[in-house]
This record gives sequence, C-alpha cells and structure tokens, in this order.
Amino acid sequence: MEEEIESNAASGANLLGVKSWFAYARVGLLALVLFGVALPTAFQIGTISALVVFIGSALFVGYRILLLRSVQVYYDDTGVWVYSGVLPWKKGRHGVLWRDVDSATYIQSFWSWSTRSYSVRVGHRFTKVSEINETNIANGQEVAGRINGLHQEMLRSGRAS
Repeated sequence: MEEEIESNAASGANLLGVKSWFAYARVGLLALVLFGVALPTAFQIGTISALVVFIGSALFVGYRILLLRSVQVYYDDTGVWVYSGVLPWKKGRHGVLWRDVDSATYIQSFWSWSTRSYSVRVGHRFTKVSEINETNIANGQEVAGRINGLHQEMLRSGRAS
C-alpha cells in the first residue's frame, strides 16, 4: 500500500491511506435522493426548475466525490499528514510531527469490520487540537499499525526527537 504520492504532497511522501468505498456510499445515497426524488419533483413544477435542480445536484455530487478523492493520509521524514481539498482556498494539509505523535488508533465496530472502513486517530502528545481524525479510511487498522511502527522506528533512531 505504500507508494509515492504524485503531486499533492511534498517529495519523499509515502501514501498510507485514502477514503474507502464506504465513504462514497453516502454520496451515492445523496445522489439517489437528489436525482430520484428532487429531480422528478422539480419536473412537476417546470422545466426550468428541473434544469436548476439537475445542474445544482450534479455540481454538488461531483464536488463531494472530488472532495473524498482528495483525502490522502501520508507520512514523510517530518511527520504524519492529511492532505485534502478541491478548491484552491480549501486545499491544504495538517498533521502531527513525529516528535509529537502520541499514538495512532483505529475505531472498531461491526460496520467498520464488515466494510473495512475505519476511523483513524493520530494523537498529539500535548494537545487535542492538532490531532488527525479521519473517518472511513480504507484498511485503517493497517494504517494505524504502520504509523505506530514508523513512530517506534523514528524514536529508536533518534529522528523523532
């Protein structure tokens, strides 16, 4: 699963995880409601209103899909990061430096186990404000385990101090 990230992150960054298919299921349900209920209702009102609902729904669903695709959990020599954003003013990354990582955990439930879609938390030693909390990460249990292993490796080598 570890691979070089193309252009969204700094050079030398290694991809740990992305959103799982289960995150897209919600967008699919939203699209079903918008195109299956709202659009036919708008057609009963008029063609112009149906056109407005169709364009608005297509833009909203398209944006939500692109937003989910933009989320990447990765690491580099300095820490663990999450990159996300579609629009220029919303693009960015946040994360935790290796020296400040407390631990990485994932939340288990029947749904997360059955869908292989876990919530991943990378804790900060000193504050909860700078933590990474991402939902619906594909194989999040492996992501958390990899982060913890890398953190231990950084501590042993003295690179996380």
